[in-house]
Amino acid sequence: MKAYLRTTGTIFVLITLAHLWRMQLEGARVAKDPVFLLLTLLCIALAVWAWRLLRSMQRS
Repeated sequence: MKAYLRTTGTIFVLITLAHLWRMQLEGARVAKDPVFLLLTLLCIALAVWAWRLLRSMQRS
């Protein structure tokens, strides 16, 4: 389970970084797209959730 959380957390962080990089390259046009912003926020939320679950498992 720890390997799964580590892997999914890392993947969602990488997707978020790719989205931020795309916003930097393409400018305001992409940053104003509501679907793109929603998916970026969803990736951030899933990454945070995975890392928080991993930290709570390591404390137990």
